[in-house]
Amino acid sequence: MNDLKLAIVLGSTRPGRKGEAVANWVLGKAKERPNAGYELIDLVDYPLPHLDEAVPASRGVYANEHTKAWSAKIGEFDGYIFVTPEYNHSTSGVLKNAIDYLYTEWNNKAAAFVSYGALGGTRAIEHLRAISSELQLAHVRQQLSFSLFTDFENFSAFEPSALHDGAASVLFDQLESWAGALKTVRS
Repeated sequence: MNDLKLAIVLGSTRPGRKGEAVANWVLGKAKERPNAGYELIDLVDYPLPHLDEAVPASRGVYANEHTKAWSAKIGEFDGYIFVTPEYNHSTSGVLKNAIDYLYTEWNNKAAAFVSYGALGGTRAIEHLRAISSELQLAHVRQQLSFSLFTDFENFSAFEPSALHDGAASVLFDQLESWAGALKTVRS
């Protein structure tokens, strides 16, 4: 399974975002894993306009260079960890938009979710689970949810509780297992 390639997708581009610290924490924990390679994908580096492809993503016919670049990057991976804020009881618009650009690139791969927000971002994860199911993206049970009240000092500096370490290990175990199994489905 050491040939698994997994992405950590940072789903916020907001100025002053807290997601960068969360995603870097996840990446740090992931780098301790011997069975897979992890890469951070920051949506700041993929400035996708509001969905501007005329043909539905399920057709895989892309007209715009930004879509082709996004497709090539996402297509490299066997699975994903989506790091999402919770905005208005859902995920961020920029993450939803980035997901909607593609279809087959997500199919028969695995996903896990990490969220943060006033209530830990769990409602954002629930929306991402429904979206993932439609994309044939198998999502694992374990998730990580960080509270602005308990995991951020003064609502700004990310200082997660040590209890998240064990949950992160379970998340990585599940994601790597499912990503490995689904890789055989795609071959």
